[in-house]
Formats: sequence, C-alpha cells, structure tokens
Amino acid sequence: MSRNYYEFFNPVKIVSGNEALEHMPYEMASLGVRKPLIITDGGVLQAGLVEPVKQALLVGEVPLAGIYSDVPPDSSTSVVSAITQLYRENGADGIIAIGGGSVIDTSKAVNILVSEGGNDLLAYSGVGALTKRLKPLFILPTTAGTGSEVTKVAVIRDDASGRKVPYGSSFLMPDVAVLDPRMTLTLPPHITAATAMDALTHAVEAFIGTAKNPLSDAYAVAAINGIRENLLRVLAMPESKDVRLKLAESATMAGIAFSNSMVGLVHAIGHSIGAITHLPHGVCMSLMLPYVLEYNLPKCEAVIGELLLPLAGADFYSRTPAGQRPVEAIMYIRAMRDELFEKTGLPRTLSESGKVQESQLEDIARMSIDDGAQLYNRVDASYEQVLALLRAAW
Repeated sequence: MSRNYYEFFNPVKIVSGNEALEHMPYEMASLGVRKPLIITDGGVLQAGLVEPVKQALLVGEVPLAGIYSDVPPDSSTSVVSAITQLYRENGADGIIAIGGGSVIDTSKAVNILVSEGGNDLLAYSGVGALTKRLKPLFILPTTAGTGSEVTKVAVIRDDASGRKVPYGSSFLMPDVAVLDPRMTLTLPPHITAATAMDALTHAVEAFIGTAKNPLSDAYAVAAINGIRENLLRVLAMPESKDVRLKLAESATMAGIAFSNSMVGLVHAIGHSIGAITHLPHGVCMSLMLPYVLEYNLPKCEAVIGELLLPLAGADFYSRTPAGQRPVEAIMYIRAMRDELFEKTGLPRTLSESGKVQESQLEDIARMSIDDGAQLYNRVDASYEQVLALLRAAW
C-alpha cells in the first residue's frame, strides 16, 4: 500500500542475551529504582523463574519491596487493586513483571494506579487518558509470543461488569524489556508452539494490514524469518539457550511490528473465540491464520506472496513462479501447523481443540464483527462471512 504518511514508535530499551538478567541492577539504577516490586503468577514461581531474578538483584544490592505471585490467567480489576495496595504499603518505586500476557497487562494496569494515584482504573480506560510518564516498568517475558513487552496496550477484565476493558497509551510502554533464555527454558512444547504461532500471526497481520509501513515491515519480515528458523529447532532442542533466545527476539520484533501497524481479522475472530470459549490466545491465532489469509487473498495476493520469502526461505521463494507464491505461502503455514500438531498436539481445527462447540460459532461471529482489529484488515467481513470462516475452521 503506497502511503506517504505513517508513524513508528518504539521507545522500549531491549536488554537481550544469556546474561541479560545480570544487567538489571544497572538499568534500575539509571532509572532511579531502589526498591522494585515483582509481579508474577503461580506457574512462573513454581517453575523457579523468579529465583535467578532475585539472585541478580541480590548481587546488584537491589532490595525487593515484595513479590506478588497470584496473577490469574484472566486478570481483573480486583487483582490490580490488591497489587496496588501492596506496592504502596511496601514503599515500592518500580515494577518488575515476570510472566506472559496476563502478568504483563496486570503490571501495566498497576503502574497506572501507582503513578496516577487513586483506585479507579476505569477512569483511565480507552485511548488518551494518560498524559504523563508512569513509574519505571521492567518486563521479563516468560513466553516467546505475546510481544506485550513492547506494546502500548493492556486489557483487564472489570469485575463489576465482566467486560474486558482496553487501555491504550504510549505511556503504558515499559521502560526496559529483558530477554533472557532462562525465562523460557521451562516452557512446555505445546505452549512454546502456541505462543510462537501468536507471534507469527502478529508479524503476518502487521505485514499485510492497511497500516503497514517500511519500518514495521522490516521488523515483521525479520520476525517471520526468525520463527521459521528457530521454532522447530527449539522443539527439537528445548535446552538450547541460544535457540530459545532467537525465538524470544523474533517474538519481540513481531510485537514491535504490530504495535506500529496493528493486527487484522485473525485477531478480531481470535479475540472472540477466546472470550467465549476461554481457548488460549495463541491457539486461537494458530487456528484462524490460514483461513483468514485465504479470505484475504483476492485483495492481498501480492503482499501474501511476499510472505513466502521469510516463511520458506530464499531458495524456495526463487524457485516458485510469482503467481503461485501467495497460495504456497498459505500452504507453508498449513504444513507448519501439521508439523506442530504432530510434535505438540497444537490443534488445527476448532473441533480438534476440544473446547469449542459448533453451537457457539454464531455468537463468536457476532462478537467478531464488533472487534476493532477488523478495521485494519484489507477486506471487510460481514457476520455471514465470518461465520463461513468459522465453519471452514471447524
């Protein structure tokens, strides 16, 4: 798409490497943090991932204000309030988030309240409510998937209404994202696969959507290439720190891409599947990606064809006639999903997931057409068209 104007913004400092955790005390000192609070969940705590962080802070003589380790998978306003109270009571002056999407979103929301004061999180919902910098926020992602460590959004369920409320502001972006392979080493194969497919979807939708631009394209292509080269290698060598790190970097690059050029119909439908059936987000992305790409083909043929280069590599791309590249790109993603199904059990259809009922498809379609992510899809989709896509994916 030729457009003369776009915006690209990525102010997050990325600290990446096998010894990245050991650099945290320096990063904290440079932001004036003397007593951070760790926010995480029970799974991360049990997996022992908080220990190396505590050790790095101990060596750097950084005392902790405390550890909150009860963030649920579907976090809510009451959780945010409880952590905010702990932060204030213990005199914390910064946040370290260790976890996946829910922990990161929760930490961003806590940062709103501890920075702005008060307890009314809903007052800051939507876009543009925040007008100044928040307290220092450090994110240590434990999955190579969501990209939340470099995005300006958070979604928190409101306990009173049950609604998932979005928050969006460049001030929500963390100060530092720490990518250390020790954080993803214990990730089981099926979660490694699902979160990597989430990252792949971020990059693909960023590359084909209406807000794509040359800078987001560069990140998206590098991310797709990195996932193709490293996902199956991680599954074959789960103990390899180097390969884990490359996959984590790819997911972060996908996050930078989509936070600047948005996502599309895969996310619109995936958000709705997740909301109604509680299927994990990465699984929803993986399920819908090839079907939505096929739906987009009539208007996106050339740009989907370009995806074949990072997806399949230069040799295969150059051997494939230009007219066949779009279909081959989608076939490549399907073949990748087949391989992940065999190796990790990652479902390829809604029925294979075991969590989606055919009777739910109409509700999912209704919710999908109201999702804002649709705005950035090249091809509009009606209720009937989304329902047909869901039936195809069933």
